[in-house]
Amino acid sequence: MNNKKVIFSGIKPSGDLHLGNYLGAISQWVELQDKYECLFCVVNYHAITVRQDPETLKQRTKDIVRVYLASGINPKKSTIFLQSDVYEHTELAWILNCTSTRMSDLNKMTQFKDKARNNGTSVSVGLFDYPVLMAADILLYNTDIVPVGDDQVQHVELCRDLAKRFNHDYAPTFKLPEVMIRKQGARIMSLSNPENKMSKSAEGDSGCIFLNDALEAARKKIMKAVTDSGSEVKYDLNEKPALSNLMTIYHLLTGESYKDIKKDYEGQGYGDFKKGLADVVVKFLTEFQKKYNAISDKEVAKVLERGATCAKVLAQETIKKVKERVGII
Repeated sequence: MNNKKVIFSGIKPSGDLHLGNYLGAISQWVELQDKYECLFCVVNYHAITVRQDPETLKQRTKDIVRVYLASGINPKKSTIFLQSDVYEHTELAWILNCTSTRMSDLNKMTQFKDKARNNGTSVSVGLFDYPVLMAADILLYNTDIVPVGDDQVQHVELCRDLAKRFNHDYAPTFKLPEVMIRKQGARIMSLSNPENKMSKSAEGDSGCIFLNDALEAARKKIMKAVTDSGSEVKYDLNEKPALSNLMTIYHLLTGESYKDIKKDYEGQGYGDFKKGLADVVVKFLTEFQKKYNAISDKEVAKVLERGATCAKVLAQETIKKVKERVGII
């Protein structure tokens, strides 16, 4: 590692990736590569906290790596790897469970409560303990900054608490990571219900533009997207949340300011704006899918092998220190 600050982030292979993942996370990661030492993980152990079809999970794991590469994450600048290839993730999670985590810590996690409501009595211990594995993911690499969506901030705060507790009870060991949230695009909302986040879990949902959507299917989803009362194209989260979400997508894909978008569609209605947005989205998907489809399984395997080798060096340094602190020989 050089003197650059370290960034760690990852995505679960629990569903097909969508425009919200790209705009809210991955496109930001691409921008961070030159300024920071970046580790981008496919967190496949997090995926199995809810039941997955094994073959689908394997394919989605490789597909996420393709998305990373097609988006512009450069394996010569960033470390791309699988969580399951670096055993120290689960090893550190267990140590943190035993030394630094209280049941009361995990009982406070709002995301678990939301997911538990949806899964009823079939909730796994892994889902309850998910934030501790996430903390291990982060702390293992002396991470300085964690780019996350606002729904993950509580988990990073827990990570900091666990690090502080371990440092106090044993010896200074872990850095306390800071959160980085993208102001615009951190939460791209559903096209059919702007009160809900665009979600890869709701497959077939007309409110979600998947990165592998057929071009005309994506166009139809944009044209069917809900809008607000009135007809003026302007950004106003309070008065026009649905339109503002669509304008955010337009803004992030083109770089055009909200002011200029409003000017472009002055005197026109929502229908004209949605046609323009559909063209923007289709252009993006056309270029993205061309890059994505050109990436072979062989290239994915090569990138992951190289990434795991780099990640293991860092992870082993940390876990050796942690074991010495707690008396594991």
